[in-house]
Amino acid sequence: MVGPDYQTPSTHVADQWLEAGTEGVVTERQDDRVWWAVFNDPVLNQLIDIAYQQNLSLMQAGAQVLQARAQLGIAVGNFYPQQQQATGDLAYTRQSQKAPFATTGNSDLFTFTQASLGIGLSWEVDFWGKFRRAIQNADALFLASVANYDNVLVTLTADVASTYVTIRTLEEQLAIARENVRIQKESLEIARARFEGGATSERDVAQAETVLASTEASIPQIEQQLQQAKNALALQLGMPPTPLNNLLSAGHGIPQAPKDVAVGIPADLLRRRPDIRQAELQAVAQNARIGFEKAALYPSLSLTGNFGYLGSDWSTYDLSDIFTSKARQWSVGPAVQWNILNYGQITNQVRTQDAAFQASIFAYQNTVLQAQREVEDGLAQFLQSQQRTVLQARAASAAKRSLDLSILQYREGIVDFTTVLTAQQDQLSAQNQLVLASGDIPQGLILTYRALGGGWQIREGRDFLPPEVQEAMAKRTDWGNVLTPVNLLQPSVPALPGAEDVSAKVRVPEW
Repeated sequence: MVGPDYQTPSTHVADQWLEAGTEGVVTERQDDRVWWAVFNDPVLNQLIDIAYQQNLSLMQAGAQVLQARAQLGIAVGNFYPQQQQATGDLAYTRQSQKAPFATTGNSDLFTFTQASLGIGLSWEVDFWGKFRRAIQNADALFLASVANYDNVLVTLTADVASTYVTIRTLEEQLAIARENVRIQKESLEIARARFEGGATSERDVAQAETVLASTEASIPQIEQQLQQAKNALALQLGMPPTPLNNLLSAGHGIPQAPKDVAVGIPADLLRRRPDIRQAELQAVAQNARIGFEKAALYPSLSLTGNFGYLGSDWSTYDLSDIFTSKARQWSVGPAVQWNILNYGQITNQVRTQDAAFQASIFAYQNTVLQAQREVEDGLAQFLQSQQRTVLQARAASAAKRSLDLSILQYREGIVDFTTVLTAQQDQLSAQNQLVLASGDIPQGLILTYRALGGGWQIREGRDFLPPEVQEAMAKRTDWGNVLTPVNLLQPSVPALPGAEDVSAKVRVPEW
């Protein structure tokens, strides 16, 4: 076959993670097909299961797999005789008696009926591998669509988990805000009592009201963020914005992440991340396009053949003679076509495809680098958030103690209300920061597992589309037997599709 054969591009992959050897980072590889189970949260497990069944973006990716599979069938079919037709016609003809070389004599000779039946085919022989390169291209794009489906699934599971953690974090913030409102209302009553007793000025009351109003004003903002997060979760679940209390009420609190995370080594990403496989498969497909276009520089050889019967009732003939051996007619022979003067069009088309291939190589290499950065980002957030949570817990405890003391001292007239005001603000800030740090721990772990490419394996043994969608498609169109993963030649789990799975092998046409 003309054109270059694909060679896996070199990539820059680190030997170890920056955090390798750090407490909490395990460089042994572990099964992460259901990584969200590490949180031991039944609500999260249920949400991910619903999203897998109902998310529309995932279904769209599944439909694109079927589309790519059908396009592969087209490429396979093009290898065989490109034109094959059964023909037939029946015509009544009246010739002009004044035409050159017109028949003289009986006027009946100027009118006749003619009928023909036949078959014809034309087959461009794949001498230069043009159609095999097209099969290779379509095969790579099909496998890339499978990898894309897996990548959407990885993103979906991580997005659902992240949104769920956000919801639980906001619920904690809302509870803290309401508790601080309660405490500040008590402080306001103390300030009023002292003012009415003449022990202090009205300024203390105004300061207490200011702090209280500010804290109360934060509640609608948190409730807004919480509702927006729930709306985002509903979309991920394939639902319109709807109350999710029946799903979320079974659990409470921010999911607790384990202290350790197993990340393997950076080289594992080349095998584990669907988007890396997808980027390489797209490069494989583009590489095949070079050979496909390059074949146009060479002469094409076609075999053409026609066979049929022709009969008429002209003169002494009878229309029924069409089925006799003397009514047979045929032609067969080769044909050559060579675009000699194409004014550089073909050459520049080849150059265009080669440049696109080089760009796809860069995209693949960049995806590998991006994957490593995302893992490092996730690990940094996971590890640093643990340390931040410990320190922030101390700060929150100290802030609570400080507020208790300041209120007690204010009651006794030892300090003014400014001390209480500062202590209240410090407590609210410290508690909020503690909640945010606590939420960042699972968020960092989710980001790490997303970057590692975990979660796509749950598609094992399942179709790309739900049964009801398959049924609707089967009613609209004859899909044969290509609606299920087995017949889609889907690579078996746990192996992601890769460049080694692409083939230009000629296959039996799919009708």
